[in-house]
Amino acid sequence: MSLHAAPHTARAAGLLGCRSCGRVFGPDEEACTRCGAALHSREPGSLQRVWAWWIAGLIVYFPANIYPMLITRTLGNQTESTILGGVVELAGHGDYGVAGIVFLASIVIPVSKFVAIAYLAGSIGRGPGRRGALDEHRQHRLHTIVEFIGRWSMIDVFVVAILASLVQFEAVATINPGIAAVSFALSVAFTMLSAQSFDPRLIWDED
Repeated sequence: MSLHAAPHTARAAGLLGCRSCGRVFGPDEEACTRCGAALHSREPGSLQRVWAWWIAGLIVYFPANIYPMLITRTLGNQTESTILGGVVELAGHGDYGVAGIVFLASIVIPVSKFVAIAYLAGSIGRGPGRRGALDEHRQHRLHTIVEFIGRWSMIDVFVVAILASLVQFEAVATINPGIAAVSFALSVAFTMLSAQSFDPRLIWDED
């Protein structure tokens, strides 16, 4: 036997795994009998959907940082705060913990997600010798982390929604969400769809 024989994989054996529930089927099955999801050895058009959602998320992320996230009206005076402006204002009032959480959830995590998804999708098709600093195990772990932390990027939108619903005192003080809140929510949703569209089984094909 050759020492360099190709490893025996589930794909080589004709087995299909359901991405929804994890059940394994033979090559003749087209749909999962447990959850009804379609079965594919590799998701067709996975990378195209990843890049489409990624670009859409990146486009709406820019206005989310340029336009106001929060519009505050107090006794006739109106104040508009962007995401970064809100972080600076919180830090100026001594609320360093809250400022750090908002900065982490609204700036660091979204940008890190864009970079991580682009890295994973860009590494496909380049071969095992050009995959970058991460091997296939670490790439799978990175994809799991990106999917897990995606929902936590919504914390800024949740804060705005809570403030807008609680602080409504007509002429005295009102807080309303700005257009950036919608853009930011769309950006988070699009990047989550981008991460979910990525088929992690493509990583193993590089070897």
